[in-house]
Amino acid sequence: MFVLLTEPVLLLTMAAVYIYWLLIFTFVGMYRVWFASSRFDEMTTLFKATFVGIFILFFLILYDDATHNVVSTNRFLILIYWTLLLTFVGTGRIVLRSIQRRLLFKGYGRKNAIIVGYNKKAFEMHNTIDTYKGLGLDVIAFVAVNNENIGKIHNNIKVVDTVHNIKNVIEENNVSEIILALEKHEGDIMLEVVAACDSNNVSIKIIPDLYEIISGQARTSQLYGAPLINISSQLMPEWEKKIKRLMDIVISILILICSLPIIIVTSIAIKLESQGPIFYHQERSGLNGKIFKMIKFRSMRSDAEKLSGPVWSTKDDPRITKVGKFIRKVRIDEIPQMLNVLSGSMSLVGPRPERPFFVEKLSAEIPFYKRRLKVRPGVTGWAQVKHKYDESVEDVKEKLRYDLFYIENMSLSNDLKILFRTVFVVIFGQGHFN
Repeated sequence: MFVLLTEPVLLLTMAAVYIYWLLIFTFVGMYRVWFASSRFDEMTTLFKATFVGIFILFFLILYDDATHNVVSTNRFLILIYWTLLLTFVGTGRIVLRSIQRRLLFKGYGRKNAIIVGYNKKAFEMHNTIDTYKGLGLDVIAFVAVNNENIGKIHNNIKVVDTVHNIKNVIEENNVSEIILALEKHEGDIMLEVVAACDSNNVSIKIIPDLYEIISGQARTSQLYGAPLINISSQLMPEWEKKIKRLMDIVISILILICSLPIIIVTSIAIKLESQGPIFYHQERSGLNGKIFKMIKFRSMRSDAEKLSGPVWSTKDDPRITKVGKFIRKVRIDEIPQMLNVLSGSMSLVGPRPERPFFVEKLSAEIPFYKRRLKVRPGVTGWAQVKHKYDESVEDVKEKLRYDLFYIENMSLSNDLKILFRTVFVVIFGQGHFN
């Protein structure tokens, strides 16, 4: 204790190492909610994470020694550190998981589950859950597709209702988990169930015969060898949300400060070329459908939609001014949105916010579209770095697949990947932000 008090550098080093491993473990997903993760899989992930972390540390130490002309013969000590780290962290995790499993067996922290479907797949899934009590799930009912199955019983579990009344089943039985065991031709039922449960705090898992219907949109998991597609109710843990928000604030402030000369020059160019305001304010649908005004540099004529009403912009839209064409190409028109990020109406990364007119129009045509409103909209997103301009409903449907993939796999590591990809997109003039 005396050494720690007299050596503040040691305390700072310990704190830095703690944060370093915290970040690495976060990025590899070691702090996600546990669900049927085998201890072997967890130890494999831990081995990979610590190997990469130690590899980086080794070269950082090597670089520091080289810059300070220090010759060290004890670099092998880092291998001892890795062994100790792997041993203690691995042992600690196994002990915690074992305690968790024992508590689940005793009835603590268990969750009520229902299986949607009354068929062979549903029976097999129920048998698996019933066999492995350590999952912490209690199947309390089947929910059928057809009325004629109501009242039937399998392994003492009754079919209580049909999917059309699933909201009532959830509320009456305090359901936390829903497992969809539907046939291939029942894809429309799956959409109905997911839409009905979207406002409830439930986790939906799909036995992946229906993978092609929802391809690329969900996080996968497994239940003792049985693969599942997971539609998560908790899109991102609270602590990650707070870090994401902090990252939004810091980066947006830095961008505004560093781009101040560009903002001044752009403002002058817009004013000199055409009449109208420098900035363009447009209503967009934000988190949970809340309307906010998105701010951009004006890149079109001020009367662009006077006669046409709300319409999508196209790549070579004649309404775009010469200055507007340039600032769109190099993404300068997006810089003022950092003010939206600072205010909290937008994030750096997320699905692009759409106008309320189009949200209602597209929601009527495209299942899942309003699920985009479950997260804060972003200046950039997975869809923007992977797809072209929205010129039709088909383009929107294609982008929706990317947006849903991002929503179901939200994490800080994915946000960083998208930000780096955005830099690449801006440099090479690809993608689109509208």
